[in-house]
Amino acid sequence: MGKYIAKRILGLLPVLLGITLLVFALLQLIPGDPATILSGERATPEQVAALREQLGLDRPLPIQYFAFLFKLIRFDFGTSIISGIPIADEIRNRWPATFELSLAAMLVALILGIPAGIFAAVRKHSWLDNLLMSGSLIGISLPVYWLGLLLIYLFAVNLQILPPSGRISIAATFNFQPITGFYVLDSLLKLDIILLKDVLSHLILPALTLGTIPLAIIARITRSAMLETLSQDYIRTARAKGVPQHSVIWQHALKNAFLPIATTIGLQFGSLLGGAILTETIFSWPGIGFWIYEGILARDYPVVQGGVVFVSIAFVLINLLVDLSYVFFDPRIEYN
Repeated sequence: MGKYIAKRILGLLPVLLGITLLVFALLQLIPGDPATILSGERATPEQVAALREQLGLDRPLPIQYFAFLFKLIRFDFGTSIISGIPIADEIRNRWPATFELSLAAMLVALILGIPAGIFAAVRKHSWLDNLLMSGSLIGISLPVYWLGLLLIYLFAVNLQILPPSGRISIAATFNFQPITGFYVLDSLLKLDIILLKDVLSHLILPALTLGTIPLAIIARITRSAMLETLSQDYIRTARAKGVPQHSVIWQHALKNAFLPIATTIGLQFGSLLGGAILTETIFSWPGIGFWIYEGILARDYPVVQGGVVFVSIAFVLINLLVDLSYVFFDPRIEYN
């Protein structure tokens, strides 16, 4: 087990190295100069040149890249050019918001997606199957930014039952001191029902928006896996022996069909961490995605580099956990 984990971790190192190189190269193609933006419109060329030298932007690109890589090895993500705040501190403050939103979106996808896929497989080619699969196709096709704005218009502007943006209301922030950074958990720890309602009301719309695509994908994968499993001989044998239908589906079929579903869940959760930029921007959610977006607009290279590298590390670690989970879901799999 230890040798297998070490082998998988070593296999991830070239991937992370390639990501850092790709991010660094793409940022250089973005028009604009951070030194010029930071100096202001009235700065003289000499002042801009001095700032470029101070920030290390006047050095050759290979030297800048290796300096960035050397800092990453020491877990030093650098400092924001615009705010002057260390990137590590920003990540520490913002990642709970992104993780909480991604977890809520994944819960929406699991609670709705897995039962939808099971019912569609059990009622193959029925009106329910066609309805659910058509709905999943629409869910995959909907643009996140359009869906988010639509939900805001319906529930925040017209019905006025949910807040349009933010993570917590302004009134609630006066007496709220976060414990863990996860606001839902913090409100439970404080036994504050009013605070919990406020936090959940802010979480609903962004979680629904972000969870739509993984919900649709999980539903379709669940249906395909269940259809294959339900056609196996041992399922027909169980039915012939008089095993109740619900036991056949939930205990026998779903358990053996869960391997591809688990893979999809892991990949989608990793994608949620990196794909929350649009959702966080639309709902002004103070997470890593919104922070990276602001860094791109401000040409704040350290922010974008540090944020993308952090999200990439989270994504590959989640994939590693998915690989390791295969053994628990299917004992026939051996370590290679």
